[in-house]
Amino acid sequence: MSTLIQGGLVISATGSVPADVLVDGETIAAIFAPGRGPAEGPNVIDATGKYVIPGGVDAHTHMEMPFGGTFASDTFETGTRAAAWGGTTTIVDFVVQYPEQRVLDQYQAWHAKAAGHCAIDYGFHQILSDVQDESLKAMDELIAEGVTSFKLFMAYKGVFLSDDGQILRAFQKGADNGAMMMMHAENGAMIDVLVQQALAAGNTSPYFHGLTRPWQAEAEATHRAIMIADLTGAPLYVVHVSAKQAVEQIAAARDRGLNVFGETCPQYLYLSLEEQLGAPGFEGAKWVCSTPLRSRAEGHQDHMWQSLRTNDIQMVSTDHCPFCMKDQKEMGIGDFSKIPNGIGSVEHRMDLMYQGVVTGQITRERWVEITSTTPARMFGLYGRKGVIQPGADADIVVYDPQGHTSIGVGRTHHMNMDYSAWEGFEIDGHVDLVMSRGSVIVDSSGYVGRAGHGRYVPRGLSQYLA
Repeated sequence: MSTLIQGGLVISATGSVPADVLVDGETIAAIFAPGRGPAEGPNVIDATGKYVIPGGVDAHTHMEMPFGGTFASDTFETGTRAAAWGGTTTIVDFVVQYPEQRVLDQYQAWHAKAAGHCAIDYGFHQILSDVQDESLKAMDELIAEGVTSFKLFMAYKGVFLSDDGQILRAFQKGADNGAMMMMHAENGAMIDVLVQQALAAGNTSPYFHGLTRPWQAEAEATHRAIMIADLTGAPLYVVHVSAKQAVEQIAAARDRGLNVFGETCPQYLYLSLEEQLGAPGFEGAKWVCSTPLRSRAEGHQDHMWQSLRTNDIQMVSTDHCPFCMKDQKEMGIGDFSKIPNGIGSVEHRMDLMYQGVVTGQITRERWVEITSTTPARMFGLYGRKGVIQPGADADIVVYDPQGHTSIGVGRTHHMNMDYSAWEGFEIDGHVDLVMSRGSVIVDSSGYVGRAGHGRYVPRGLSQYLA
């Protein structure tokens, strides 16, 4: 059955226009001037007074990720269902390779985790933690499978960290095969010493997670990653940028003409070292993530908003890696270094970023651009995802700017967590309806989708590269 979404304001990265959108099967069939669509036949969705936007693309999630002796608490089923509630219709998750594991074996393992369980469409990035000849060969094979981006780490010794020589070899391969090279940019050696010193001094609370991962460690590693990208000619995408000094490194590289891109996350726009990590007792563990929350007094949050306006930072993902307080975050009582690193945000990203429209930090067009269109372009999905146009997948959100969303205390959200990092936030806007490939999966009655609706989406090369 075809569906006509009528009466709404269609918002894209380049403008807003009143229009009616005709969906036929899984794709968008046509866009009409208001009232000019077919008068009979389609099922009608009334979007009068509301925004019609492309479904969100969250290009940084970690469902079921093994980390620190436990696993991220959201499965592909629970995590993608929560994403749907919040207006996200595509995720790109990270396949994890630890040292001694074969890259292609891990890729197949992630397919087994996700297949038949996802409420929305999904793709994969590949983490490389042990760059050897076999890893480099696997990069070419994964490109053919639609995995066109590879993440390396400058931190987490013995777990993910690659030395500069290994990073150089991977970047050389990326320059050759067109892959987007992604970097967790923190100086791990510096952090490890600071952590040891803090614990030896008896400083064990979550607050010291932030103090032992200072902005200098992020800015230095960001600069080093840029130099390796410059040397090899590989494009570079820096994940979860939190420090204004790291943004300055990215902006300077872009000004020199390098293909360097940056992502930030809602936590670095709204939350802080003082208010969240510094909460009384062990409460700060709720907000332990890496890179860490930064000092509001130093102006990092304001600078992040500015960077989104000026395009020094190109997009917003979540780094969704949730852990429960009970039995997971509590592993770090008495030793902050044992707190699993991660925050759950996949359900709230679209709302949180819309609040930036309400407060005048960004325009509604920029809201769509940084949450949907740019992620799709950055990671080879645009045309199918990230846009409302004929031929695109009918991934559509009807958003009510006059609605309201309260993120209450406890399990009022739909992520598989026993708390939310966003408890108490009030959002002036509401996701009213979510459509994934032409099927309504969230409406006024709640979630009406199903596990297994989501499909694996092979990705092309980044559409930001020549």
